Amino acid sequence: MARVSVSKGGFSWRTFAILGVRYPMKIKQLRFMKRVLPRSLLGRSLLIIVTPLILLQVVSTWVFYESHWDKVTKRLSTAVAGDIAAIIELMGAAPSPDFHAAIFAAAQGAMNLEVIYVPGAALPNDPVMRQNLVDQKFSAALVNRVKRPFLIDSRTQEKSVEIHVQLPDGVLQVKAPRQRLFTSTTYVFILWMVGTSLALFLVATVFMRGQVRPVVRLAAAAEAFGKGRDVPDFKPEGAAEVRQAAVAFNLMRDRITRQITQRTEMLAGVSHDLRTPLTRMKLELAMLEGFDTADLRADVAEMERMVEGYLAFARGEGAEQPVPTDLGRLLAEVVSGAQRNGADIEFTAADSLVVPLRPAAIRRCLANLVANAQRHARRIVVAARRRGPAIEITVDDDGPGIPQGSREDVFRPFFRLEGSRNPETGGIGLGLTIARDVARGHGGDLLLEDSPQGGLRALVRLPV
Repeated sequence: MARVSVSKGGFSWRTFAILGVRYPMKIKQLRFMKRVLPRSLLGRSLLIIVTPLILLQVVSTWVFYESHWDKVTKRLSTAVAGDIAAIIELMGAAPSPDFHAAIFAAAQGAMNLEVIYVPGAALPNDPVMRQNLVDQKFSAALVNRVKRPFLIDSRTQEKSVEIHVQLPDGVLQVKAPRQRLFTSTTYVFILWMVGTSLALFLVATVFMRGQVRPVVRLAAAAEAFGKGRDVPDFKPEGAAEVRQAAVAFNLMRDRITRQITQRTEMLAGVSHDLRTPLTRMKLELAMLEGFDTADLRADVAEMERMVEGYLAFARGEGAEQPVPTDLGRLLAEVVSGAQRNGADIEFTAADSLVVPLRPAAIRRCLANLVANAQRHARRIVVAARRRGPAIEITVDDDGPGIPQGSREDVFRPFFRLEGSRNPETGGIGLGLTIARDVARGHGGDLLLEDSPQGGLRALVRLPV
């Protein structure tokens, strides 16, 4: 049986059960595992290698304990218990107590057991003390072989174990070396397993670190290229799959660079070609003194602004290299230039805003945003601050703003909103396009939002 509750926008598994398995519990377990498992490729690779190794060691230790250590300990205990039983039988078969000394001497020489007989002594009421696993095995062997009350003391002396056996007229004290009851192969085996595990883990760490390093370098190169930085010294290395990805990245980088260069050269050529007829038209207008050429002069001025816009658009993807730049100082220069042109601007910037940038491109981006706000508003507020791994620059104005549905359209080249085609106040439709291209060329972005001033906010995010 399966029960599914459907909510708006999709399924909401509250009690989805198949064959008695509750899926929400499974989902919680998967989420917990995702939080616990390492996130890096190196950590996950080591986990894949180490987990089977640990399972193998645990299984091997268990098998060793069951098949070897347990049996060996049992045999050693049985052997010592058999020797004690033999001594007791010899004592019972001796014609008189005078022969006991000879029996004890033979036990010392042949069995490596120190034996003392205390006539008239008695064991405590609770004689059997099973302190550990070896004592338990030895106690079972004494019960089977000796079949008399006994006491085992394995703590008093470090190198020997004392066994006290109650006889009819006294207590037999036997001191056996620990080597006869304990086997060192257990410790050797455990040390060997731990040592080899650590050695294999170290080798796996070194090997996997070498395999992961090319992936990290590829990610760093892709991030740098996405921020508009050149990565000419990136070389493919590592495993075959990583090399294949690196070669594909190099081909993509060369293709994008070539396309940008072709676009820049084409736009620069077109803009340069347009300058020549414009210059001739301006000279001809200057020679037509006494005629009403105001409309023609306005058209020429608009064409000249368009050419300048084309050139700025072409320079936006130029070959300028990023250098450490004080963004606060650069922004202050842009604001100062706008204030000299009559703009009412309030400016604030945080300290330590030094990041790798293409200064001319960023200056053009910020100047376009300030000029766009100046054309449509009376008051402008410019601010720059560091937020997390990025720097945010906001240009707020109190103008009419841009409708929500048109905020992405204005980033299209040559797109202009209705009412912005006045040659005195309107642009040519490339200012915001150039600004966003520059921001994205640095690995950031340009967004348009509602401004607290009542107009439009241009938000530029640049990665640190």
